[in-house]
Amino acid sequence: MQLSYLLVNILGVAVYLGIAFLFSNNKKGINWRSVGVVLVINLVLAWILTSFAWGRDAVKAAADGFNWLVQVAYQGINFALPNWVTPQFGGTAKSMNFVTSALLPILMIVPLFDTLTYIGVLPWIIKWVGRGLSFITGAPKFESFFAVEMMFLGNTEALAVSSLQLKQMSAKRNLTLALMSMSCVTASIIGAYTQMVPGQFVLTAVPLNVLNALIITSLLNPVKVTPEEDTVAKMGGSGTSEAAVEAGDVQANGKREPYFSFLGDSILGAGRLILIIAANVIAFVALAALIDKILALFNPWLSLEHILGIIMFPFAWLMGLDVSQAFQFAQFMGMKLVTNEFVVMGKIAGTIHNLSIFPAHYQAQLTVFITSFANFSTTGMIIGAFKGLVDKEKNDLISKNVGTMLLSGILVSLMSAGIVGLFVW
Repeated sequence: MQLSYLLVNILGVAVYLGIAFLFSNNKKGINWRSVGVVLVINLVLAWILTSFAWGRDAVKAAADGFNWLVQVAYQGINFALPNWVTPQFGGTAKSMNFVTSALLPILMIVPLFDTLTYIGVLPWIIKWVGRGLSFITGAPKFESFFAVEMMFLGNTEALAVSSLQLKQMSAKRNLTLALMSMSCVTASIIGAYTQMVPGQFVLTAVPLNVLNALIITSLLNPVKVTPEEDTVAKMGGSGTSEAAVEAGDVQANGKREPYFSFLGDSILGAGRLILIIAANVIAFVALAALIDKILALFNPWLSLEHILGIIMFPFAWLMGLDVSQAFQFAQFMGMKLVTNEFVVMGKIAGTIHNLSIFPAHYQAQLTVFITSFANFSTTGMIIGAFKGLVDKEKNDLISKNVGTMLLSGILVSLMSAGIVGLFVW
């Protein structure tokens, strides 16, 4: 490890925080104690998960667990489509394509996580981890709760099950949730990520994104919450469990939806999710190729990746990379923001595990940076979700801050990657 690169990496983390402060809409209202506490927790957690054998083993075990779930899912795929699965898992295919290896396992993993929600396990974890996070950091209870919630459920799902809270909160606090929503992942999709990029860094990115979302949003949009406002809305009436209502498995009459009916809806939802992801990847890759063809008419050197690389290069260089690595990193960063994480993962899946091509520092930072939903299309999803949940005043404030939403997602990804890079060389 070269000391100069480490110093640049440290400078990068400071610059990302400085950018958030520069674009803050209320600099005097920032709770610096909370920011400092969360930052320290972030650094300690990244240090533990990357620098200690037991921390690395814990993350690797979690990644192996997701890989094991995916391998179990291959059994179902092999039953229906044996010529899509390799002999290693009982099929006859010479190799597995992106749809088989990364997307079709979602058909099993989504219902599994939905079942954990149905029986109340996930809501219980979310509630108590969120309360603990609020107690330690001094962040408002619901914002802490929501940060953990979106780590498991995803942005639009977390917003949907929090509709009562959104209606009760102020417009500025709703904006905070919109900013945080740019940085989530969905636990049920992590298995797809671990099939393409190093799973230990995917699993490291998830909690760091939660903490960095709290830091960045408290800088960009500080909101003073009174003790009377600092509550989590109780969802559901008498005799209806809060967890069941949050899970979305309670009907209008207060009775629990039959499990197999719930499971059928979950499987159909997983199927729709696969189609959405596949359609987006195909469309974005094709559109990027079209743009490259058009740009080449003017200059053979011009391409979308080169243009995005130039724009994002300063931020990539601050990761503590040499110039050639930083430019390539910047291209991947730009491509991820314009398209989505699956497009970039698909491009690097064949080489990202090779340390001679992607040195450890670069490999860790790139994996962490692309492990989130932060991109242009996510802003539209979030605005659409709020339109169906809150009144016009609150939705208008969110719609006016699309640029801030995108900035929030970028800064959280940069912070998570930069912090992990401090400990992996």
